[in-house]
Amino acid sequence: MQIPKLEVRHVSKSFRRPNGEWMPVVQELSLAVANLEFLALLGPSGCGKSTLLRIIDGLIPCDSGTILLDGRDITGMPGQGRGMVFQTFDLFPWRTAVGNVEFGLEVKRIPRAERREISRHYIDLVGLTGFEDSFPHQLSGGMQQRIGIARAFAIRPEVLLMDEPFGALDVQTRDILQDELLHIWEQEQKTVLFVTHGIEEAIYLADRVIVFTPRPARVEREIRVPFPRPRREEMKTAPEFLELRREIWDVLKKGIRI
Repeated sequence: MQIPKLEVRHVSKSFRRPNGEWMPVVQELSLAVANLEFLALLGPSGCGKSTLLRIIDGLIPCDSGTILLDGRDITGMPGQGRGMVFQTFDLFPWRTAVGNVEFGLEVKRIPRAERREISRHYIDLVGLTGFEDSFPHQLSGGMQQRIGIARAFAIRPEVLLMDEPFGALDVQTRDILQDELLHIWEQEQKTVLFVTHGIEEAIYLADRVIVFTPRPARVEREIRVPFPRPRREEMKTAPEFLELRREIWDVLKKGIRI
């Protein structure tokens, strides 16, 4: 039996409220991601999706449970083969586009000439050749997020974690970046764990969709996306696509609280 690329085993996490009570956010959650799989995580707002991603990346500790990469325990260890793309662009305002992409390579002590070559390659891959020396304030939101994606790919992670990376963008820019992400993913061959609120986005991008319960997050349903790759924009209007969207919405809306 093949070992999953990434595995989450019985992870739980609670936060203390201002009144001193403990609020469970993730509870006994387990999932596995196959090598080179694109897995989307869906769930009601505030259910714990982003918290889980930060636990996987080692940014916050879990209360219990284990995170495995290729069968190795990496629980609580930042980095270690993972790259993160956040919803907010999180670029360093004092660094140029190429300087932002190079940051992770600097941390890894890659020689200057090599990291410059790598960063320019990924800037070209996200379609921003000519903007290498631009600062974040000189770039649109979509361009900033492309730099964020280039920065994550540049460190050549084994697993890419994406926390609603297109959530702050307008619809047109989001649709364009979805296609660009698929293009890059197909070239770079990475395992991706993608958090989103968008059912359509999850179906369009992913091989498999996991729907979470309301907080605390547990796995409610696992749905395999049957559509072949490469994906094209016109598939979003196909009857099969719309039927799958309805099926996932029926599962998701049970957990939505107004």
